[in-house]
Amino acid sequence: MRKDVKVAIIGGSGLYEIDGLEIEEEYFPETPWGKPSDSIIVGKYDGTPVAFLARHGRGHFLNPSEVPARANIAALKSLGVEQIIAFSAVGSLREEIAPRHFVLPSQIIDRTKARPSTFFEEGVVVHVMFADPFSSILADLIWSKHATIEVPFHRDRTLICMEGPAFSTRAESLMYRQWGADIINMSVLPEAKLAREAEISYQMVCMSTDYDCWKVEEEPVTVEMVIGNLHANAENARKLVKELIGPASQLPNPFKGTSSAAVITSPGSRNAQALKKLEYLFPDSFR
Repeated sequence: MRKDVKVAIIGGSGLYEIDGLEIEEEYFPETPWGKPSDSIIVGKYDGTPVAFLARHGRGHFLNPSEVPARANIAALKSLGVEQIIAFSAVGSLREEIAPRHFVLPSQIIDRTKARPSTFFEEGVVVHVMFADPFSSILADLIWSKHATIEVPFHRDRTLICMEGPAFSTRAESLMYRQWGADIINMSVLPEAKLAREAEISYQMVCMSTDYDCWKVEEEPVTVEMVIGNLHANAENARKLVKELIGPASQLPNPFKGTSSAAVITSPGSRNAQALKKLEYLFPDSFR
């Protein structure tokens, strides 16, 4: 498997391809955590190698709780990926973030319940820092290109991640606003956490489709409403992606070496089978 792909795009609802990508091959590897959501498309955009993975599968057949996040991140890591730009549809919890606006979150509140969320288990314990769950370097790059799309773009907001696939109750939506959350989705976790464990720089770009259900004067969110805004958001996302691939490939990755330096388990107590799985992610660190 090739190791020269430094940038990956994870497409969320509505974003299933990159326009203008010169496709070279597709990978659908069997990782120690299973297969990814779909085959990973690898090609070049203006000469820069890039990987693309549809989080829910092309055709959207995986609900948010079914996404094999560990396999997705592991498969991208195996290609040499160091920078992930992820896209996601979100509901807005703030008046000023209207449908079709874009948002760069800087914080996460976790409301998921039963998703495998770590590579480090079964005899190898690692605690990674996650106080700032996104890459400020990637966020700065994305922000510098946000004028590419002629829609309002918000920054430094808090994203709450819920289980799904059902949308929030009105009481939950109002509670999340009281907690200080600005937007809501079902997919940033465990994806962001696993990227950090895999020593990959990660930033999510959020695309507002609705006002969730807190805004009582608005109609409650419906699938039809979401789909209509998804199409408009996806077009803007494709425009933005084209401006990001080349510059992202030149960015430093401040997370290299952070997991291998955070092992708590003593060498004599490390489980051999767990170490074997981790070699897929860290060929030179966990032997």
